Amino acid sequence: MKLTKENLQKYIKPVNFFNRDLSWLEFNRKVLEEALNPELPLLDKIKFISIFFSNLDEFYMIRIAGIKEQIRAKVIDTSIDGLTPTEQLRKIEKTIQPMLKQIYDCWQKEIIPKLRENKISICEFDELSKEEKNALNQYFLKEVYPILTPLAFDPGRPFPYISNLSLSFAILVKKPTGEKHFARVKVPNILPRLIRVDNIVKTKPINGNSNSIIKYVWIGDLIKSNLNMLFPGLEAVEAYHFRITRDTDLEIQEDEADDLLQVIEENIKQRKFGSVVRLEVEKQMPEYMIETLIENLEITRDDLHVIDGNLGLSDVLLLYDLPLGNLKEKPFHAVTPEIFEEEENIFSLIRRKDILLHHPYDSFNPVAEFIKEASLDPDVLAIKQTLYRVGTNSPIVKYLIEAAERKKQVAVLVELKARFDEENNIYWARELEKAGVHVVYGLLGLKTHAKMTLVVRKELDSVKRYVHLSTGNYNTESAKIYSDIGLFTADEEICADVSEIFNYLTGYSEQKSFRKLWVSPVNQRQRFLELIEREIKNVKAGGKGHLIFKLNALIDPLLIAAMYEASNSGVKIDLIVRGICCLIPQLSGLSENIRVISIVGRFLEHNRIYYFYNNGSEEIYCSSADLMQRNLERRVEITFPIFDKDFKKYLTDNVLTTCLNDNTKARVLLSSGKYELNKPDINEERINHQELMMNRTSPGIKKILPRETI
Repeated sequence: MKLTKENLQKYIKPVNFFNRDLSWLEFNRKVLEEALNPELPLLDKIKFISIFFSNLDEFYMIRIAGIKEQIRAKVIDTSIDGLTPTEQLRKIEKTIQPMLKQIYDCWQKEIIPKLRENKISICEFDELSKEEKNALNQYFLKEVYPILTPLAFDPGRPFPYISNLSLSFAILVKKPTGEKHFARVKVPNILPRLIRVDNIVKTKPINGNSNSIIKYVWIGDLIKSNLNMLFPGLEAVEAYHFRITRDTDLEIQEDEADDLLQVIEENIKQRKFGSVVRLEVEKQMPEYMIETLIENLEITRDDLHVIDGNLGLSDVLLLYDLPLGNLKEKPFHAVTPEIFEEEENIFSLIRRKDILLHHPYDSFNPVAEFIKEASLDPDVLAIKQTLYRVGTNSPIVKYLIEAAERKKQVAVLVELKARFDEENNIYWARELEKAGVHVVYGLLGLKTHAKMTLVVRKELDSVKRYVHLSTGNYNTESAKIYSDIGLFTADEEICADVSEIFNYLTGYSEQKSFRKLWVSPVNQRQRFLELIEREIKNVKAGGKGHLIFKLNALIDPLLIAAMYEASNSGVKIDLIVRGICCLIPQLSGLSENIRVISIVGRFLEHNRIYYFYNNGSEEIYCSSADLMQRNLERRVEITFPIFDKDFKKYLTDNVLTTCLNDNTKARVLLSSGKYELNKPDINEERINHQELMMNRTSPGIKKILPRETI
């Protein structure tokens, strides 16, 4: 059967799909389970607690905000699984509440006591000694008090503006006359949430013993104990924490924009005034204060979260910075492959042979050095690069600026619409423009998510092109914790494709075909359908069919339908999906040949690798794209082939096979939508994909791990 939209329509019905937002919550549940993992060191548990809350904040700012906007607009369209916006919201909140109880119980009943066991104490202010209190009060006077701004709320002063994710106090103050008023004080986010007491109280070790307890206090507790200083002559009767989450999804009318950079800057300013989608209050807050907040924030009871614990626990990540190696997983440092130690310039290395990098196990330094050498090399004529998320202190941008200053042709596509990186990207775009770099912001209606660099170099015989392609961003910090694949190549057809994609991005082009690359929104979905169809044909001709897809999210209904058809035709399908998966596996008559696993571990599994068995002539592609409608239709993405047989063997045996055999961090997706830990049998060897990758990494060539049946 030809895999067309019409022929696959029989699979596209609500009963055949998971809800994308409920699936995302199951991903965050895996993060929660890592926080609860008894085998994980204490500070790593705290890291996962922080990640859980940070993920949830973003989920409310984007996904919940969108659903609530649909409800306000009285949208009745249903999601892929047949739920109305109201039904989705109800199920989401029902799923989240038990998770919040579980993680707060973990924090209070396990993490806090274990911190104390390890001589780290998060104290109540009243628990401190007189000397410690005095020192902290002096710190408050000098460092905190000048920053605080008490804001009154009365007929002459309107309800104060409250910023997104800011922690605040709702305060009841009383005048000597007995008259009571409401006030708000923001807890400053420029100071750490947890104040380390021994950094404030300069006490000497007793008898030379420095093995003392590390004490912290919440900055909110310090402020609360000194509130009367903010209201001279009045009494602060009651004070309770609250925290709001706003809709931060930018809505940009690109077709009406004369200057996209200016429009995005204006939208960023407006983002802070987005509607409130969540109000978190501490459990002890009295009803009249809750009513005041609900009324003036213009929300309903449905937007209220009553929290039995500290609000905004994403801030506890600062504890992970404690230099206590015994409370963390063993340290790991990426290595630079031996090939880069040879005394040749990077271009001659690439010209001789393609080079594959697997971050974070392989160092990201060669990528930065590639740009640096290109900026310094007098024979380099031009550098072209896409930048999506580059970080705050990017050496790569510095090298691009230096290249422009050396009069090289430098063209950079800076994606201004990279969510939550807009301000940073605007800054870098302006810095690049100041240096004379030709900066473009992408195509109308499309985000540029492709990760690629092109260097054009004049050589003895001709002008030669060199390319770096990647599944991840040009970000030196995230490259230490995200697993991604990068490829250096001088393959003439790939280089020609990349050149034409840059022309597509910077000029005008209606190009519909490329030599070796798949490009969204041009031909990416169609190429996936064609190769899935090839596996089906091979099975029907008596051969074997096998697909292994490793990605972050699987949502696209048409490609899911194609996988259902492939499963029903006898094609074996293994999916390694880190986050959202709308495909339902292991259903009779639909997906019994499909297995889905997910790995949440020390590193973020970010690479996208697509394997097609092709009757033994295996094909492997790496990509910047997940299988989502937005990646296939509304973004510029690239998928690039891996030709080198050693690289194919490495990706198949070391990455895909060890992921599928992982019985330590892998979880298997059930047809119910829940995940089940893939536990080893009693006598079975424990396999941890990321541990194997770290153990494999050593100075020298990559070691191919033994391949098992997949």
